[in-house]
Amino acid sequence: MPVPIHAPRVNNNDDFVRLTHLFVSPGAYVRQGDPVADVETDKATFTVEAEQDGYVLGFCPQVGETIAVGSVLAWIGEGADEAIPAAAGKDAAATSAGDYAAAPTLKAAILLAQYGLRAGDVAASGERLSASDVEQYIVSRGVARGSRRSVPQSASWMPAEPGKQVPLTPPEHGMLRTVAWHKSEAVPGYLELSYDPIPWAEYAAAFQKQHSLFLSPLLALLSRRLVCAALDQPAVNSTMVGEQRHVYDHVNLGFTVQSGDDLMVVVVREAEKLDELAFVQKLGELQRRAMRNALRPDETSGATVGFSSMARWAVMRHVPVLLPQTAFMVAHTAPSGGSARMGVTYDHRVLSGGVVVSALQTLAVPPANGGSA
Repeated sequence: MPVPIHAPRVNNNDDFVRLTHLFVSPGAYVRQGDPVADVETDKATFTVEAEQDGYVLGFCPQVGETIAVGSVLAWIGEGADEAIPAAAGKDAAATSAGDYAAAPTLKAAILLAQYGLRAGDVAASGERLSASDVEQYIVSRGVARGSRRSVPQSASWMPAEPGKQVPLTPPEHGMLRTVAWHKSEAVPGYLELSYDPIPWAEYAAAFQKQHSLFLSPLLALLSRRLVCAALDQPAVNSTMVGEQRHVYDHVNLGFTVQSGDDLMVVVVREAEKLDELAFVQKLGELQRRAMRNALRPDETSGATVGFSSMARWAVMRHVPVLLPQTAFMVAHTAPSGGSARMGVTYDHRVLSGGVVVSALQTLAVPPANGGSA
């Protein structure tokens, strides 16, 4: 008997997800835990895995379609020739969405999220809730009036000059979501200070020799120092929810990795539990698997602080974008003339300049006690 795979709830506030990628084709045999498809919201991408061994009988939505959380994404059967229950996917979608069964298009879903609306708030003019439906609702109800978010550009806006539309890759979608959060939610500030890079270079060289490491652990050690700073000053490891600070229980270190043309973020979860060597080894493992595009969803999401370096390109100043739901993103750069700069993009809703400078001063000096927090 066919068994359904349901669309997961990626974020608590998102009732719909968009199918963006298929790892297998109908008829393929999968084992429990094999990746089946990627779905995304405006905040995150999630890989759906097979819950049992069997044959993929088919997918209910097409790639690019938006479906309700809890609706049937795909079917798995014991044999490749089993029939798919025709009405089950539609019924599940309607049940998951409550009294409102018209799923929004991606542009409509983005507008809903920007204005804090739910799909059930807006009447659809067709089978799908369109961006035009949402825009008309916003104008008629005055939703944008007094909103702390800027009014988004119309979904129907097009450049005046001719060109072609090129679909974004999954990493590019991730970058778009990050930049959108930075613009619409955070109040970003930037600070930097000069520091002497020699003590850090000597510390990293000694650590590399002690543990017989093939590559310099400098960036990993700097990132681990950020974890210690976040433990010393919990406001660094927080974000803003409404008018309250949300202080995270653990320090999840987000580290940017450039793989070819793709920029991605790997996340060392609960990094405060790892000593220096374990942290360096874990981050190195994540970087290597990022190069092979072999990361799990939980290894690319959930960062609570971030670290970005452009030293390999001899960049001496850059202002990184905050990762979603973070307040502290380090900008590491290449030394020049015997000194170097280290900067931080920070969410001014959460952190004052004094706290940021204090954390930067911690990062600028290697630990004097062998790396313990």
